[in-house]
Amino acid sequence: MDNTKSNKLTGTYAKTEASVATSKRIRTEPYQFRLVHLPIYFVLLVGAILAITPFFYMISTSLMTLGETINRQLLPAVPQFDNYAVAWNEARFSQYFLNSVIITAVTITGLLFTSILAGYAFARIEFPGRNVIFMMLLATMMIPGTVTFIPNFILIRGDVIPWGSWINSLPALTVPFMAHAFSIFLLRQFFMGIPNDLWDAARIDGAEHARFLTSVVIPMSKPVVMTVTLLSFIASWNNFLWPLLVTTTPKWRPLMVGLWTFVTEAGPETQLLMAGAVITIIPVLIIYFITQKQFTEGIATSGLKG
Repeated sequence: MDNTKSNKLTGTYAKTEASVATSKRIRTEPYQFRLVHLPIYFVLLVGAILAITPFFYMISTSLMTLGETINRQLLPAVPQFDNYAVAWNEARFSQYFLNSVIITAVTITGLLFTSILAGYAFARIEFPGRNVIFMMLLATMMIPGTVTFIPNFILIRGDVIPWGSWINSLPALTVPFMAHAFSIFLLRQFFMGIPNDLWDAARIDGAEHARFLTSVVIPMSKPVVMTVTLLSFIASWNNFLWPLLVTTTPKWRPLMVGLWTFVTEAGPETQLLMAGAVITIIPVLIIYFITQKQFTEGIATSGLKG
């Protein structure tokens, strides 16, 4: 009996998903160049140059000597590729890199768990005060992140929580970021666009909210889930101020704090600092290029209702 219900629910989901995908196909006409498009191309070209200039400066500086960076040369006379090896070894990047991977993976896992459940509850479950609570949640997006550092630090230090201090530990670097209003909002908007016919079919087959969420909603929400994952990855990977505040030893410090190693009393070692920055940005670029299609689709469809 359970297998029959499962097959019915899967079949209904597959048919509805196919119809939704078919309805979203848009016929596009072949592109034709027009002179009126030239101002747009010019603006886009200027924007692209402005966006790529910092990357060019970072890579160019990472291949220079310290003297060339002081003289502010545009290009290195002889590329110093060994700067990357020196930066990796001097700053103990192997340990910091592993720390960043662990911190980011734990943070993303916790964030997806809380955001998916909260987004589904706000989108598909009727309960008293739902809209009021959701509006209060959205209001927290207007609070600057740095304002929450002091109350979060008091909690992490153990002044309030009964289990003691979390300073220099993994929970201090992950737990405060396992819930985010924007992620809940993004998922909620996407979940609201899922046809109610699927929920009716699931109820007829005896499925509850947990089964409907895991068997229907999440498989249909891959683009927005990948979008939340990518945004969370970038935020966690690039986090600097909070890890610097709650860690006093290198044990759990991430890559971004490791870059601070190259800033000494004698001045910054700019060539090593930029080499380390190139190393830290490579995983972000790889993840983005892998999830680019899902990211674009998730942003484009999250605010639309079906």
